[in-house]
Amino acid sequence: MKRIGVLTSGGDAPGMNAAVRAVVRCGLDRGMEVYGIQRGYEGLIDGAIKEMDMSSVGDILHRGGTILRTARSERFKTEEGQKHAINVLSAFGIEGIVVIGGDGSFRGGLELSQRGITVMGLPGTIDNDLGYTDFTIGFDTAVNTVLSAVSNIRDTSSSHERATVIEVMGRHCGDIALYAGLTGGADNILVPEMPFDINKVCRKIIQGKNRGKMHDIIMKAEGVGVDAKELAQLVEEKTGKETRVVILAYLQRGGSPTAKDRMLASRTASKAVELLYDDESSKAIGICGSEIVAYDLEKALTIKRPFNADLYHLADVLSK
Repeated sequence: MKRIGVLTSGGDAPGMNAAVRAVVRCGLDRGMEVYGIQRGYEGLIDGAIKEMDMSSVGDILHRGGTILRTARSERFKTEEGQKHAINVLSAFGIEGIVVIGGDGSFRGGLELSQRGITVMGLPGTIDNDLGYTDFTIGFDTAVNTVLSAVSNIRDTSSSHERATVIEVMGRHCGDIALYAGLTGGADNILVPEMPFDINKVCRKIIQGKNRGKMHDIIMKAEGVGVDAKELAQLVEEKTGKETRVVILAYLQRGGSPTAKDRMLASRTASKAVELLYDDESSKAIGICGSEIVAYDLEKALTIKRPFNADLYHLADVLSK
């Protein structure tokens, strides 16, 4: 394969630029032509495609977001939109593309794959919710961003002897809350994978108060079935402790990617280019242990991510 494309799709994640950089430079190193597709599948339908060279990806390794920009595309969900996307790729002579994104982006890639385009999926999502890979690009940076916020919030929380509900991203996967809560010393961690028990939350806060504890941090994933403000009100009513809410929202998406995310992005992108060069079939690329792995794209989307109950239990023990 001599001519490939690369796009970023769905929510942006720190490390996407590192992946784009590696796709372009590894492709050029193998004598391939590399085309950047702007605004994901929406830009693909519009033909927003430009050939890239070494300088196209200069000075982007450390930058958050994505230089290719990203968008969600309702048009691409239709058969007509998908056929048009195939026609655009054919017009440019692009035989394969690297899709950097999450589950929805991979499913879009699968549609292209079933129509004859080879697709290599790179796991670019802060939620860490793809089951075939241990970690996704952007997850480590998001956790560290939350950790930084927790440190600042704890200072104020202690000064005023308050409890604070910190809501982080994760509709279906609570990994950001779990990892940031464990390493940030949260007193309670609420994730969608585990049942919510308000009495247990309040009991732990009261027990801490009786030991002279001055602050309480409740780490809550957005997918937990209780509104953050409602949760704060319940805690305040049951414990008598003033409780505030901090919703970190898009703050978690931005920022310079950590070394771990830059490394993961670079290694998975290199593998994607290698597989395209060798004319392999469509794959989802990730990491298991320290090894870069590649699964059949369709099969990868069927792999469910198990919740780490042992880590959740450890966090509960350490917060007592």
